[in-house]
Amino acid sequence: MTETEDAGGSTQSRRGFRKVTGFFLKPFEKGLHWRSRMFYAMRSSLVSGIILFVLLCAYALALIPSTPDIADLRKAQVEQASRVVSADSKIIATFSRWNSEWVPIERVSPHAVKALIATEDHRFYDHGGVDVFRTAASAVWTLLGRQQGGSTITQQLARNRYPQEIGRSRSINRKIKEIITALKIERAYSKKEILETYLNTVPFFYNARGIEMASRIYFDKSSADLNILESATLIGMLKGSSYYNPVLNPERALQRRNVVMAQMVKRNVLEQENYDRLKQQKLELNFDHTLDVHGIAPHFVQHVRKWLVDWADLHDRNIYADGLVVHTTLDSRIQVAANQAVRRQMEKLQVIADVEWGVGNSRLISKNASAYLSMRQRVQAFSHFWNTKKDLVDAFIRESEAYRRAMEGGAEADKALAQLRKDERFMARLREEKTRLQTGLLAMDPTTGHVKAWVGSRDYGADQFDHVVAAQRQPGSTFKPFVYGAALEQGMASDRKFTERVVEFKLPNGSFWRPSDLSPQLGREMTMREGLVYSRNSITAQIMQEIGPAKTAAFAQRMGVNQSKLDSVPSIALGTSPVTLMEMVSAYGTFANRGEYRKPIYITHVTDKNGATLLRFDNPGTRALPENVADELLDMMRGVVSEGTGKRITTEFGLPADLAGKTGTTQKNTDGWFILMHPKLVAGAWVGFNDARVTMRSGYWGQGAHNALSVVGDFFKEALYPASAKGERAPEFETGKGNVVNSFFKKISNWFSSGKQDAEAKDGDEKKGDAKNAVSHPTDTPDTKKPKQLRNITLPSGASSAASAASTAVTSSPAASVGAAVSR
Repeated sequence: MTETEDAGGSTQSRRGFRKVTGFFLKPFEKGLHWRSRMFYAMRSSLVSGIILFVLLCAYALALIPSTPDIADLRKAQVEQASRVVSADSKIIATFSRWNSEWVPIERVSPHAVKALIATEDHRFYDHGGVDVFRTAASAVWTLLGRQQGGSTITQQLARNRYPQEIGRSRSINRKIKEIITALKIERAYSKKEILETYLNTVPFFYNARGIEMASRIYFDKSSADLNILESATLIGMLKGSSYYNPVLNPERALQRRNVVMAQMVKRNVLEQENYDRLKQQKLELNFDHTLDVHGIAPHFVQHVRKWLVDWADLHDRNIYADGLVVHTTLDSRIQVAANQAVRRQMEKLQVIADVEWGVGNSRLISKNASAYLSMRQRVQAFSHFWNTKKDLVDAFIRESEAYRRAMEGGAEADKALAQLRKDERFMARLREEKTRLQTGLLAMDPTTGHVKAWVGSRDYGADQFDHVVAAQRQPGSTFKPFVYGAALEQGMASDRKFTERVVEFKLPNGSFWRPSDLSPQLGREMTMREGLVYSRNSITAQIMQEIGPAKTAAFAQRMGVNQSKLDSVPSIALGTSPVTLMEMVSAYGTFANRGEYRKPIYITHVTDKNGATLLRFDNPGTRALPENVADELLDMMRGVVSEGTGKRITTEFGLPADLAGKTGTTQKNTDGWFILMHPKLVAGAWVGFNDARVTMRSGYWGQGAHNALSVVGDFFKEALYPASAKGERAPEFETGKGNVVNSFFKKISNWFSSGKQDAEAKDGDEKKGDAKNAVSHPTDTPDTKKPKQLRNITLPSGASSAASAASTAVTSSPAASVGAAVSR
């Protein structure tokens, strides 16, 4: 290209630019008549408007792909939360993003619908998703500095349903996306469907979504029963759920309620005289945001949820929308019995701990819990503990989050400590946290490994920590059966005699460990069986000397204690290696199942919303112990219940002696344990404080035989013999069609009634280390007969547990092993 041609092209470009600018600047030329100036101004404005409109349309077309399509909108309408179902077909939990419940528009009060339309979009039935007049008016008012909303109900629905795709910022981009989505919604939904979807998805405070849940939270009634005042109050919150919250800001909520009713008058859906009467009334609520969102088994549900989230991620499933149904092994009736037992016994034990640590005298006050109940009002709970253990209290404060924040803020250590000591609210919370007695309870069917009841703490709302699978505590004497089982497996006879004596173990560091009992060593002879029945540390130590800690640890691992690390040291015989309650109950399940181990399992299968099975779990058993050895060990542990440290099961709770179990207590009454076995049900409990530095004060109530045993005994009695309100024996479990679990418990109850025995024996209390056994040598002659099996139940021909039937025809998915093997 020549220089002349290049110069010519530039000249033409400049001429074109001047021509375009001249077209729009024509109204500003000098010397024009005013009529000409007006004509050119109108012409420029019209062309500018057309160009701006075309550009806006082009931009809108470019944004369409980034907005939800019609298929997504229809999918949103049928979104279903996943459900967790018990073995007896009860819904025990739902997994949803919000605390919500979808209700059809016919079940919503007409007052609420009228208030919504009158206030938010009175031309709702006349537009196609966008109210042009309202949008234009909103734009004008915004330009004048008075910002007003112009969104229709459909536009608000689009914004609420798709906050990520549309956004919340005040921008042209967001508004265009909102309008496009609203137009799509109008094509995908009828007006009735739009109203129903809006009312069921609009967010309220306290994590509530939808008119139904808001109605329950603020007025404790269904949305169908809302009156005009209540409807206006809830619709008024849509302008700002926090700002107009009737609980937090009652005056604002009252004013906003009256504004909504005034709009109803203006739109002719409320008469003026009714409005004049209603607006004078006070704001009345029946507020309760603590709806039972945790369900009957919150720790169990959280364990299921963790697994389900992982499985759903791997298989491209949405637990909040796909309507999955997780069928579990939990039995709702047994779970309720567990909850009630924990509540009753832990309230009693808490009173005992409060009183014992509230007085200066360290002697045992009483062996009767009722004595503490009468003293509770006269004693300040744990006052003696708090006043005499100042160094420990200071340690509690230094370990607190408040102290850490103070130090990070530059405060001096001594001043921060003193300041927090003076903070009454902080100290009250600290005392409550540290002195709240806790527990965990687990029950399972040993023949299937199916978990039937799971209580992770006294109150999920106060303590979400799971004492079933997350807490690792020393099991104390409940670990002794592994020592005796390993000895039996090595050929040691249960009637072999030992002499009580101090046993000495030299440790790798050169020191010595000398386990002993509370009662003096008098050189008496005692059989191996009696050593376990009466939980004698000196006998257990001698057996440990022969079999060794390595074989004991390996034996425990085969039985089911296979998640926690076991230290192969001599003191393992007395339960010094921390383990979980899940592991211990699982291992005892192996004993009850005559030596066949089954992993604890809590899910049988998963189905989609249409009932199609997506996944099934198998839980095959493995032979961990020969049957004859298991029977021998069970017979020894039967003696614990009939005559030894666990005999309160028969004397206080009236359960038959033909059960087997073991008590356990650790040093200084830190941990109390008890596990009870039956051929079809094994249950165990741990009792203690979250902080192991806080313990039960007396050696009596600190024993597992007097705290954890109470929880398990109460549970077994309630699960197998539900008491009536009159104190009489209540009807047995109903035998519903197809409910083999009920039939099974009925037969257990019948067997128990015919098999009761009177068991009179001496008290036996176990301890380890410096917490010793106080039981004298038994005068009963040892049972040298062939060991009996625990008496079993004959199920009807062809019957099996509901959980067993559900665990066949299994896939080989990796998720199955995840579901079957409960993690710590």
